[in-house]
Amino acid sequence: MKLKQLLLTTAMGAAVTLGASGAIAAEVTVMSWGGAYAKSQVEAYHKPFTASTGVEVKSVDADNPAKPIKAQVEAGNVSIDVADVEFSDAVRLCDEGLLETIDASTLPDGTDGSSATDDFIEGALTDCAVANIVWSTVYAYDTTKFSGDKPTTMADFFNLEKFPGKRGLRKAAKANLEMALMADGVAAGDVYDVLGTDAGVERAFAKLDAIKDDVVWWEAGAQAPQILADGEVTMTTAYNGRIFNAAVAEDKPFEIVWDGQILDFDLFVIPKGAPNKKEALEFIQFSTGTKPLAEQAKWISYGPARKSSGPLVGKFNDGKTEMAPHMPTNAANMGNALVNSFEFWADRDTELSERFNAWLNS
Repeated sequence: MKLKQLLLTTAMGAAVTLGASGAIAAEVTVMSWGGAYAKSQVEAYHKPFTASTGVEVKSVDADNPAKPIKAQVEAGNVSIDVADVEFSDAVRLCDEGLLETIDASTLPDGTDGSSATDDFIEGALTDCAVANIVWSTVYAYDTTKFSGDKPTTMADFFNLEKFPGKRGLRKAAKANLEMALMADGVAAGDVYDVLGTDAGVERAFAKLDAIKDDVVWWEAGAQAPQILADGEVTMTTAYNGRIFNAAVAEDKPFEIVWDGQILDFDLFVIPKGAPNKKEALEFIQFSTGTKPLAEQAKWISYGPARKSSGPLVGKFNDGKTEMAPHMPTNAANMGNALVNSFEFWADRDTELSERFNAWLNS
């Protein structure tokens, strides 16, 4: 009797871990940025992927997924199958041989019949990465803090006299240096030419010096809207989707200033040596299809990286907020927009980050 019970228990356990085909149930671990952004991916990608394939998705958060996956690959101990990273990190990690290559021909066609290579926005596909969103770094302010004139330009963010109060900035060189130059009068189209010179770097840090004593630094994306909501700052740079979520989903009195926004891609990559490489590629193929990319826009105001997804973008999940005006790529928001130069940051990130950290500690 005891032997029968043991065999029965073992068989029941096996039924839990074995799929219909008799294979061990698969799982894919996806690392992203947490908060409202990760939630949008869970709803638009993870849950539908599992429903379609039976493959479970384990969601893991990081302040910047590029850092832990680099450490894992270099240590030869990889636990992440897919990571969501910024463009310059995707290029650098690929160049360093830390990512698996992804053949664009394996990605699904658009629902309009266009091939993936034609359907994705220019620059959205690289040897090792597939973009899912277009997002931007913007700044936002608490509307209850200013009774008269309201901030409307990047220069206003740096104007402590006209618009007093603490400022929130991401603790990194990227975006801060570009915004400082735009606030100092450099046209968006000239920013990287100026920043590529020693004089331009000095000029950017001099502009940051003007507000340094009034800065509250943030590192994780969720911190930016939080310090604004807590009243620690009157304005903060932030990812546009985080501010949208706080303003629309949480009814916070926040307003985005689009002037000087810095557009960027986020992309899916597969770390070299990912334990579930096959499932990782299947996840990316599924998630970057036309419909899933459009579906994500129901949850956060980031633009889909496929052209065919655009016409499918409708309302927020509240059923009433039209998403198009909140997208960084909306024509009304693009008046003085800067597209992040991944080439510049892939080449200069280490140097300028070291300079930035030394400036912070000086």
